Amino acid sequence: MSAPALLTLDSVTAARPDGSALFTDLTLAIGRERIGLVGRNGSGKSTLLAIIAGEAAAQTGHVHVAGRIATLRQILPDQGDVARALGLADALACLDRMNAGTGTLDDAARADWTLPERLAAALADVGLASIGLERECATLSGGERTRLGIAAMLLTEPDLLLLDEPTNNLDADGRRAIADLLGRWPGGALIASHDRDLLESMDRIVQLSGVGILSVSGGWSDFAAQRDAARERAEMALDRSRRGLDRQQRAVQKQAERKARRDKAGRALRARGGIPRIALGRMAEQAQESGARDRQLAQRQIGAAREALDTARQRVEIVTPLSIDLPPSGLSANRTLLRFEEVVLELGGRRLFGPLSFDITGPRRIAIEGPNGSGKTSLLALAAGALTPTTGRVTRAEGLIAMLDQHVALLDPARNLIDNMRAHHPGMTAGEVHAALARAAFRNRDALKTAGVLSGGERLRAGLAIVTAGPQPPQLLILDEPTNHLDLDAIETLEEALAGYDGALLAVSHDAAFLARIGIEARIELG
Repeated sequence: MSAPALLTLDSVTAARPDGSALFTDLTLAIGRERIGLVGRNGSGKSTLLAIIAGEAAAQTGHVHVAGRIATLRQILPDQGDVARALGLADALACLDRMNAGTGTLDDAARADWTLPERLAAALADVGLASIGLERECATLSGGERTRLGIAAMLLTEPDLLLLDEPTNNLDADGRRAIADLLGRWPGGALIASHDRDLLESMDRIVQLSGVGILSVSGGWSDFAAQRDAARERAEMALDRSRRGLDRQQRAVQKQAERKARRDKAGRALRARGGIPRIALGRMAEQAQESGARDRQLAQRQIGAAREALDTARQRVEIVTPLSIDLPPSGLSANRTLLRFEEVVLELGGRRLFGPLSFDITGPRRIAIEGPNGSGKTSLLALAAGALTPTTGRVTRAEGLIAMLDQHVALLDPARNLIDNMRAHHPGMTAGEVHAALARAAFRNRDALKTAGVLSGGERLRAGLAIVTAGPQPPQLLILDEPTNHLDLDAIETLEEALAGYDGALLAVSHDAAFLARIGIEARIELG
């Protein structure tokens, strides 16, 4: 007999504030298993987690929870000491007063004598056994704060974990903490994530989309294989629908040509005379009725073919990622674009890194790695000319280097994409602006979108379109955590574009799969 489900979703539908559907009729049972939740940005992943946690209401359907639920909350540097960040400062102070003999009757009623043992076990479980409860969170690394958040979650002794993008913005230590937790977790877990390394370890992947729910047993590789097969089937269906409409239109045209020939023969017969008037009337009436039936049939057949084509096209537009066509950079193999010579950077009285020397010559691809706070983003700022080194020398090929941060700050949120493009390239003609945006899959009305309403993937595409649109495309692209705010489809679109780019890359990313797919050949480790 199978174990009872910890969570059951029965025909759950969720909607946006404007009433349009995010997903419909989601039916899912979760036991003691790890389920990865995927889907494009805006598909409803966070909304679903909020519905399960009781923080939002489903439009229709039912949610039944048979165990305790815990969500992973982020521990921030400004949350005081460890005890306060865990939400245990008052409970521990109560125990201290009881142990010191100064506790009140209220303290005696509230005292949780199991807390010290449970707290010690939770901290040891996440590798923080020796951490002091009075230590300030500001002194912890990103990975340590993640581990602390996991300990806070484990203290509630949950049956089901809800994790929303748990590895986003985390360094390698933090990502390992999440992977370790899930690797040994005996209960259930529902994880919304675009981290393919994390998703590879799932027992099941569930995708939310506008065309339905796809559930696949296994990890990311298993899901990707089935998803790609579905995309291929959708493309084939679209091709069949196009050919069907074309055949139907040709058949209707041939039918009209045959009728025109019959009508011409009838007119010639009437012109010769010899046919009674009443017979001519019947012939004309039959021709009209036949013509009306033929037109109605043709309209129904073409309408059905167009409807099938529209349905097939909508499905392909939903399931098939867009593409980015980066222009050739013209970079030669011996051109040096960036050189660091014994560079040291100090900020706030602290040395971040150095002395550091390296160069990027030709289409070299380098990743900057290191824990949070080690100076990765500052190194990129030095490379882009936004910072000056404390000592040492940075030489750049001016005009041939472009940088995109994870928020794509070069976009003015109040302007549409055409105006954003013209703000950076005022000499471009209207045709050149539209052509540049079209290379990043912004065509026709899409070019009129206001930057402030774009998704993470759309912002990244728009930023790439702008920085590569000049008369001389950049030969070195500098990317700071470019996948942080992207869904998986957008990440794969970016990977394909960068893999085919003939220029050099300097990137900061904690996404190992992304770095592998864009051809990183060297790494610089900070910290």
